[in-house]
Amino acid sequence: MKPKILVTGGDGRFAKVLKRKNKYLNLIFKSKRQLDILNINSIEKIIKKEKPKIIFHTAGLSRPMNIHNKNISRSIDLNIIGTCNIVKTCKKFKIKLVYFSSGYVYEGTKGNYKENHPVKPFNNYGLSKLGGECAARMYNNSLILRITMTEKPFLYKKAFTNLKTNFMFHEDLIDLLPKLLKHKGIINVGGKSQSVFNFAKKYNSNVKGIKAIKSLNLPLNQTMNLNLLKKLIKN
Repeated sequence: MKPKILVTGGDGRFAKVLKRKNKYLNLIFKSKRQLDILNINSIEKIIKKEKPKIIFHTAGLSRPMNIHNKNISRSIDLNIIGTCNIVKTCKKFKIKLVYFSSGYVYEGTKGNYKENHPVKPFNNYGLSKLGGECAARMYNNSLILRITMTEKPFLYKKAFTNLKTNFMFHEDLIDLLPKLLKHKGIINVGGKSQSVFNFAKKYNSNVKGIKAIKSLNLPLNQTMNLNLLKKLIKN
């Protein structure tokens, strides 16, 4: 029998695609109203009822990015404190944790970042995800996925020609998850290293290329090294 997997943030963008596209995993989705990650009693109540073997922790705050500057309390609560609560509960009930982190924990200037390279987030969102990682890494039955993904189809009419990353679609990650579940530690997860424009134009020929200017304060080489990922999914 497939292990039961509880998904936090069940009404989020990725979870909605996961619910629709999943074919292989035994998943239970809980919305933020059903499972409040800021309330340990709420988390424990669901765990006692559902008895999952694994938790996919996808709940948190992402876009718009500027909200992590405008409302740091909310960013800290949802991405750091909420994750700490999930980690503590996983430890108490001996449940494996899969934490959905971000490639934004890297500095984003040199590119080709490996899992063991130093981390230095370039914005508050990355800092908030790293805060969650710190808690997850303290628990030895955890898997941290540093993911670079976006919605399908590509949402924007313009894309940066001089900013390189590892974009993949939500659907691509869903196909990989069954192959990664048995592992622990940290894994970079993404697609081919390329400019955002090159990624986008493959799926929408009408996307226009623009340059990321200095005033945006965006590091231009956010690419991750995916050798570990490629090795694991072959086995």
